[in-house]
Amino acid sequence: MSIPEEEVGLLEDLVNDSVDHRGNPAVRSSTGGWRSACLIIGVEVAERFAYVGIACNMITYLTEQLGQSTANAAVNVNTWSGTASTLPIIGAFVADAYLGRYRTILGSSLIYILGLGLLTLSASLTLMGSSEERKPSILMNVLFFCSLYLVAIAQGGHKPCVQAFGADQFDSDHPKERIARGSFFNWWFLFLSGGIAVSILVMVYIQSNVNWAFGFGIPCLFMVMALAIFFLGRKTYRYPKRSHEKNNNGFVRIGRVFIVAFKNRKLISLKHSGQLEFLAKAMLLGEEGAEPCSNMDVEDAKGLIMLIPIWITSMLSMVPYAQYSTLFTKQGVTVDRRILPGFVIPPASFLSLVSISVLISVPIYEHVFLPIARNITKKPNGITMLQRIGTGMVLTCFNMVLAALVEAKRLQIAEEHGLIDKPDVTIPMSIWWFVPQYMLVGMIEVFGLVGAQEFFYDQVPTELRSIGLAFSLSALGLSNFLSGLLIIVIDWATESDGGHSWFNNNLNRAHIDYFYWLLAASTAIAFFAFVFISRSYVYRRVD
Repeated sequence: MSIPEEEVGLLEDLVNDSVDHRGNPAVRSSTGGWRSACLIIGVEVAERFAYVGIACNMITYLTEQLGQSTANAAVNVNTWSGTASTLPIIGAFVADAYLGRYRTILGSSLIYILGLGLLTLSASLTLMGSSEERKPSILMNVLFFCSLYLVAIAQGGHKPCVQAFGADQFDSDHPKERIARGSFFNWWFLFLSGGIAVSILVMVYIQSNVNWAFGFGIPCLFMVMALAIFFLGRKTYRYPKRSHEKNNNGFVRIGRVFIVAFKNRKLISLKHSGQLEFLAKAMLLGEEGAEPCSNMDVEDAKGLIMLIPIWITSMLSMVPYAQYSTLFTKQGVTVDRRILPGFVIPPASFLSLVSISVLISVPIYEHVFLPIARNITKKPNGITMLQRIGTGMVLTCFNMVLAALVEAKRLQIAEEHGLIDKPDVTIPMSIWWFVPQYMLVGMIEVFGLVGAQEFFYDQVPTELRSIGLAFSLSALGLSNFLSGLLIIVIDWATESDGGHSWFNNNLNRAHIDYFYWLLAASTAIAFFAFVFISRSYVYRRVD
C-alpha cells in the first residue's frame, strides 16, 4: 500500500529527535532554523553585554575601589573568571540529565539578575561609604564577592545551554541545515563580539567617568531584556526530544559502559575494536547475567575518553588568554592613551579591539578563507576542527612573543626617561603599540575558541551536547585558575630573595615580559603535544 504524497511531504518536514513547545514532533518549516537561532543569538548578545560590562574593567575596580595590589587583583579576576568558565560543567550536567536546556536557561537568568542587582547595590554602598583615607569595610567586600560569584554560578547554567540550544535549531541529519550549523558557530561569535565591543566602549566609559553603580546597573537591565526576549520566542524553538521523552539519559547510558567493563575485566573479548579495547568487554554477557551494553554506547564512551587529551592541551594553550583582561589593561594605564587631541581612552576600552578584530575576521574566514580551503582540501568545511584549533594555538604563541617584545620596549622607554621609580608618571609611549596584540586575540578567538566550541559540541552524543560545550568552556576556566596559580608562585619566588617581583605594583620595576616569554614557551609545548595527539584522533560519526 503506497503512502499518499501529502503524508510523505509531512513526514519529510518533521525533524528527527526534536519536538515543539507542546511536545509534538517539530515541523521543519515552522520551528528552528535561522529564525529561532537569530533570536537566541540576540539573547546571548544581551547576556555578553552584561557579563563583559562587569568583567572587562574588574581589575580596575579591585585596585582603585577596593585597594587591592596588582598581583592580588589579577589572581582574584583569574579565580572568578575561572570559576565562571568551569561551573558550566555542573550547569550542563543539570541541563542534560534533569531540567533540559530551556528550563536551565530560564533559572540561571533569574540568578544572573539577582547577582547583578546585588553587585549594583554593593557598588552604590561602597561609593557612599568609602574615601581616600578609609577603605571599604569587610562587610562591603563580602557583599561584593558574594554578588560576583552569584553571577559566576548563573553563567554556569546560562553559557553552555544557550549556545547548545541555538545549535539545536539545526538538524544534523539534513544536509543544508548541517552546513548552516557550522556557519552558526562563526556568526554566533561575530554578533557576540559586536555586543562585547559596544559593552566595553560604553560600560568602561561609564565606569571611568560616571560611577560604578551605573556601570553595574546597566548590565543588570540588559540581562532583564535578555530573559524577556528568550521567553517570548519559546513557541518557535525546537527542543531535543530526549530531554522530554527518555528516562535513560546519556550519563546513565555511558556511565554503565565503564561499570560493566570493570565487572567483566577478567573475561576475554574476541572482538577487536581498535583503541581502548578494554571497554569492548562491556558488550559481553557477564557472569552475573547483567545485560551487555550496545556497540553505540561503547563507542560513545570511547569517544569521550579520546576527548580528554585534546581538552588538556587546549586548556594549557589558553593560559595566555587570561592576560588580555588583566595584565594588558594594567600595562595600558602606564602609557600615553591619547588617541585624539584632548581625548584619553580608558585602558580597558582597548579590549574592544578584540571584538573589532573578530567582526573583521569572521566574514573573511567565511567568505575568503573557507572557499579557498575547500578548493584545496575538497572538504565541505575547508579544514578540520582540530586543524582550526591548532591554528589558534600557533597564533597564541606568536602573540605572547609579540606581547613580550612590546613590554620590553615599554620598560626600555621608561628607563631612558628616568621613570623607573615614577609609576604615576605617564611613559611617553603610545598605546597604539598594543594594537597588534589585541587584534591577534580576535583572530585567536575565531580559530581557537570557536573551533574548540564546534569540536566539543560535535564530538559528543546528541543528548550530552551541553556538556560538550561546557568542556570547551571549562578548559578556558581552568586555564584562568592555572594562570592565577602561576602568578602567585612567580610573585612569591621572584620577591622572596629580596628582588623585585615580576608583578611588582610599580610596573616599571616589574618584568611582565618574562612572564609572557614563559607563556609563549608553554603554549609551544602544548601545541606539539596537541599535534601528536591529533594525528591518532578518529572523528565521531554523526548520530
